[in-house]
Amino acid sequence: MTDDVWLPIPPDEIEGLPEGPTYRHWNGEETFPADPADCAFYVVPYMKSSGVGVRPLPEMRSVQVVQTLSAGIDHVEPGLKHLPAGVRLCNARGVHEASTAELTLALVLASLRGIPDFVRAQDRGEWLGGFRPALADRTVLIVGYGSIGAAIEDRLVPFEVAPVVRVARSARTTERGPVHPLTELPVLLPRADVVILVTPLTEATRGMVDAEFLARMKDGALLVNVARGPVVDTKALLAELESGRLTAALDVTDPEPLPPGHPLWHAPGIVVSPHAGGPTSAFLPRAKRLLVGQLTRFVNREPLRNVILTTGA
Repeated sequence: MTDDVWLPIPPDEIEGLPEGPTYRHWNGEETFPADPADCAFYVVPYMKSSGVGVRPLPEMRSVQVVQTLSAGIDHVEPGLKHLPAGVRLCNARGVHEASTAELTLALVLASLRGIPDFVRAQDRGEWLGGFRPALADRTVLIVGYGSIGAAIEDRLVPFEVAPVVRVARSARTTERGPVHPLTELPVLLPRADVVILVTPLTEATRGMVDAEFLARMKDGALLVNVARGPVVDTKALLAELESGRLTAALDVTDPEPLPPGHPLWHAPGIVVSPHAGGPTSAFLPRAKRLLVGQLTRFVNREPLRNVILTTGA
């Protein structure tokens, strides 16, 4: 039985890894560290260009676990068809909640309070006064209420927001209140001053924020996307921004990276950050803890956490 483990972080930099496996360091380089056929546990390199992480999958005939270091799994899904049945795909739930929630609040506050305008005015040496919208008393709608959505709500509460409205694929109840199903979005959207997208990218959510979705948002509302770029129809969003009816703060875009000269760069009422939700100083310690925990369970044949799907199931 193979016992190779491929890690994108050097093994000697991860304290507490269980003994037994042979640890190989691979972070997307052209040359593989060993024969992919001998890999039993594969940790996908983080924040690499499309296609890098799936490159060894067709040769990983003995792999049992594919572990991402991202909350989303859409970047590895194209390679799953090459894997044998029974491979568990796990995501990085617990790693990105703090960082993504921080950036979400930063984007909301920067957009509402006009921080980009202040920075540009500073460059001109101009004192730019006037009234701006506050986050206090605003109704916030979180679309995709999972662990990151809950972390965002944790940080919204001290800002004295009006009731947070939660939406996920299906209805459920949390300690903070109900989570509405996606089917209720048409009724909920007109109530929201701020709409935050945290939903995973699936066939059901691709292009979900289309012209009809945006038309249901109230005049002057803010759309914040910290999910995946293709969740939003870029052409439809541009039309709303250029009309001045809506504003937006995007950490992810479609296309991504956003190319020079793209109209989103200079659309009115927009703030763009370069997919910066996850890569912060909070990432590495949480990623290491996740890997130690998962590998300890794997070695001890205990149930893994964050299993999103099993191939062939």
